Amino acid sequence: MLQIEKKKCFVALGKFLSQFSLDKNTKDETVLHNDLFFDKFKDLIQLSQSHNGWFTPEQVHFAIQSWSEALGEDNLDKWLSSYDLSEVKPKTVGLILAGNIPLVGFHDFLSVLISGHNVLVKTSSNDQHLIKFLAKYLIAFNPEIENRITFTDGKLENFDAVIATGSNNTARYFEYYFKDKPNIIRKNRNSVAVLNGKETQEDLVNLGEDIFRYFGLGCRNVSKLFVPKDYNFDAFFKAIYEYKDVIFYEKYSNNYDYNKAVFLMSNFKLLDNEFLTLKEDISYASPISSVFYERYENIEDIKKQLEKDADQIQCVVSNGVIENSIPFGKTQQPELWDYADNVDTLLFLNKL
Repeated sequence: MLQIEKKKCFVALGKFLSQFSLDKNTKDETVLHNDLFFDKFKDLIQLSQSHNGWFTPEQVHFAIQSWSEALGEDNLDKWLSSYDLSEVKPKTVGLILAGNIPLVGFHDFLSVLISGHNVLVKTSSNDQHLIKFLAKYLIAFNPEIENRITFTDGKLENFDAVIATGSNNTARYFEYYFKDKPNIIRKNRNSVAVLNGKETQEDLVNLGEDIFRYFGLGCRNVSKLFVPKDYNFDAFFKAIYEYKDVIFYEKYSNNYDYNKAVFLMSNFKLLDNEFLTLKEDISYASPISSVFYERYENIEDIKKQLEKDADQIQCVVSNGVIENSIPFGKTQQPELWDYADNVDTLLFLNKL
């Protein structure tokens, strides 16, 4: 397939996805194959929570809307303009996908196909339906792509390179098992926010989006705050009150009750607003329904610490006090060129 044909497939997919939102699903008669896919996808979205209890319609719709915007033609052109993929010789790239948030592995899937390679996908049991459905739409739009996509339930076999995402424990297994193949192995990472006390109410409300989107299950969710030594959390708690309804979701509520009880039994001091606990802790990985925080005296010390711990951090959020940080509220809206772990996936694929 020519590059322009591959791009057309994903532009068409983006247009298909744009029809679905939490408020209303609006059928666009100009979208191809709606007769085959529109109603089935609407049903799949509603069924997603039965496949994975964390995949509520709100969270699935957010992921779908994010991808519908990312797959715009101008966006794809901007992303691909940095690469010359004309000399790629098709190889088979195995993907081992995570399943913590809806469609979390779709960027790798997109990258492999649009670079000209064939993709062999092992989905997570927590997210195995959405990406397969999108693959069916791509095949219906251009049947040539069918020979480039394979899903497997067993172990990966007959592949030339691999991109695998998992925990720190599974990463050790991946590194050993795939040591003889070109690979990208992703481990646990967390995201942090650096506050200086000058944040506006809007900033802090948006920070709540970075904390609570996908119930905090993503590596791009903020799980740790760095705050000035004398920081008062009143404004923070006032701002995130917008997200109070998260406690009415049973799985989140159960985590809140359990983790709070564990902290209290261990005599940890907590800040608590009845749907989120804040605990002073040097770690980056906080449990669901909790955010860790650490106080600082000198912002330069934080910059050095973040640089030293870069391999543990996915995103840094601030109002500009940290160079190249992400604005509040944008962690779960990455651009196509915002690569996980800062590893350029297309460059890796182009060199195979």
